Amino acid sequence: MTRPPGLSAHTHGSVSGSLLRRVAGHYPTGVVLVTGPAEAPGQPPPAMVVGTFTSVSLDPVLVGFLPARSSTTWPRLRAAGRFCVNVLGADQGPVCRSFAGGDPGRWEVPYRTTATGSPVLLDALAWFDCEVAGETEAGDHWFVTGAVRDLGVIREGSPLVFLRGDYGHWAGGGGSGRAGRRSAVCPV
Repeated sequence: MTRPPGLSAHTHGSVSGSLLRRVAGHYPTGVVLVTGPAEAPGQPPPAMVVGTFTSVSLDPVLVGFLPARSSTTWPRLRAAGRFCVNVLGADQGPVCRSFAGGDPGRWEVPYRTTATGSPVLLDALAWFDCEVAGETEAGDHWFVTGAVRDLGVIREGSPLVFLRGDYGHWAGGGGSGRAGRRSAVCPV
């Protein structure tokens, strides 16, 4: 059988992390901001940008994400026992970069706190307020599951996505899933 150009011969044996990153880079991921309650009055709440958020279960209602084991933010969220997932909109690339880069002014964005004390960005698309339900070691990451205690949609819009090393937005057919519509991930 002839292999089409560009297909790797890696079918058996060891696959490197760099090859996985290069191949997985062809798959877009949504971008969320995971926040937790401030550890003490006057301190900024812990927050981390995550591209591994997913719905896990409908019964019980669980979501999940995969923080790096080297993360300094995940232990703070774990200690709190709760977190809030903020689904970022395509227009929130600068907010995402501010939090990802540790900008001292990152918390100047408008937000409110949930019943469990975690921040919800007022201009996020949606949010999921959770209690930590589980944590499993997954190589150089943790697989964290959260029991959803409250959630909501703040506004309609295109989500912020990450593809091939850059942020973009979904330019799709409105979520109808109908065949024949053309969709794309576009740069922001």
